Amino acid sequence: MARLSREDRQIALGRLQAGQSQSAIARHFHVSQSTISRLWVRFQATGSVADLPRAGRPRATTAAHDRFIRLRHLRNRFLSASSSVQALPGPHRLSDQTVRNRLHEAGLRARRPHRGAVLTRRHRQNRVQWGNQHLRWTVRNHWRHVWFSDESYFLLQRHDGRRRVYRRVNERYAPNCVD
Repeated sequence: MARLSREDRQIALGRLQAGQSQSAIARHFHVSQSTISRLWVRFQATGSVADLPRAGRPRATTAAHDRFIRLRHLRNRFLSASSSVQALPGPHRLSDQTVRNRLHEAGLRARRPHRGAVLTRRHRQNRVQWGNQHLRWTVRNHWRHVWFSDESYFLLQRHDGRRRVYRRVNERYAPNCVD
């Protein structure tokens, strides 16, 4: 359900005071009736429709810091989170994980970059020639003598030495995200 804006809360409160039913107001704003009921109870208790203060740890970064981190990684997708921590202006000392969290909130994920095979005209000609030579091969006579292997990569330590690219969901083959 949609969250009511401050203006919509004021309008809903005015309608409640005018005698309109909670169900009718809820239908008008496309919210549940309990949302309007809680709004009315909060107004009667506090005299205001403003949000109540919430508990929780305060954010370590400001909106300006978040914008700086996001723009820095959009300009250079191969930067590490630790390099952004060191470049952050001001006396704040953030952790690498905080930077990764802010990038995650901005829709940027750390992924392995796509490494496109650079094929020359000669490579393509050789591939077509090989395919034409093996076009008539059958599983029964030829392919059963060929051994296919599946190699898996396991990481035993934390750092694998690979570069990461911060990219959005559909940017795998974008020129600035390809290594």
